[in-house]
Amino acid sequence: MANIAAHRLHNQQIETPEKNTPTEVVAWLVAMQGQDYPGAKWSVGLRLPSSTDTDIEQAIAAHAIIRTWLIRGTLHLVAAADLRWVLALIASRLITGNARRYGQLELDEATLMRSNDLLADTLQGGKQLSRPELFDILESHGISTAGQRGVYLLQRASLDGLICQSVVRGNYATFVHIDDVIPPVPAIPRDQALAEFARRYFVSHGPANLKDYIAWSGLTTAEARAGLEAVKAQLVEDSYAGETYWRPASTPAAPAAPVVHMLPGFDEYVLGYRDRSAVLDPQHAQKICPGGNGVFYPTIVVDGQIVGTWKRTLKKNKAIINAQPFNGLSAEAWQAFAAAAQKYGDYLDMSVEIVPL
Repeated sequence: MANIAAHRLHNQQIETPEKNTPTEVVAWLVAMQGQDYPGAKWSVGLRLPSSTDTDIEQAIAAHAIIRTWLIRGTLHLVAAADLRWVLALIASRLITGNARRYGQLELDEATLMRSNDLLADTLQGGKQLSRPELFDILESHGISTAGQRGVYLLQRASLDGLICQSVVRGNYATFVHIDDVIPPVPAIPRDQALAEFARRYFVSHGPANLKDYIAWSGLTTAEARAGLEAVKAQLVEDSYAGETYWRPASTPAAPAAPVVHMLPGFDEYVLGYRDRSAVLDPQHAQKICPGGNGVFYPTIVVDGQIVGTWKRTLKKNKAIINAQPFNGLSAEAWQAFAAAAQKYGDYLDMSVEIVPL
């Protein structure tokens, strides 16, 4: 199992980063969990040591990286060049899966299409508006955004490939028309898209098994298996505990001293797999996602294993890091954690103070 962790650290660009731009990092991982905006940016920065929060923000502002509802219907970062073909592959299934919720919110197809047209027309021509601004426009045209209706209306227009998110302004995402920021491209045949989706996942997330890929991608079992079958000749097959895992032919280096990483909540190293036991002792699972409520805390990773959580408090030019290891850390690991915290401070362009809880 330790071998799985070492390979994942390497292939996810955490231990041995090799990419040169924020967009390359996002494209390598196909898509990166993005519901926590500051955390999503740090997920990119963690894998690009020379970058800063400003660099990632600029890539999003330039629309080289897009934030939108994507895999499993949750917010992700995706490279602009990948958005259209990934949406074409997965959006219809997500829309079908939302049918019951649409009904509960009294959003019939006519209302959804009217909202789509209004949102697209409003944003066309390079406009960039915040969520409250778009809600106001919908309301002014008699379309209620009460409760979760507004969010589902924005999500539907996004899944239909009309709008997407840009940078966050204050506490709210801003939205743009997709055609204004991503040129139309020829459609990719579905079998080719399934193969590319699978290849990119197993190369960047491997070692992983078919169950991991199904859980991550949200594809049907048949589609996920078809994609893997098309590319498995390009991958290395391993067996662990009776399960078949797939990965690229890479060789991670063995560190001589403890190596510590500070991962944000919702990082792909955690959420990219159905089975996390290779990197997280199941007895601690509730500590990184209390109550299984879908909210994942930032984690401390030592030599590939999740050994604690951390949180930040920002005060002027200082980042106060509160660390909470599950079972304590050795002196060497604490020293390595301090180095990881400093790396995070450099990314934020802030000094760092570590406060164990």
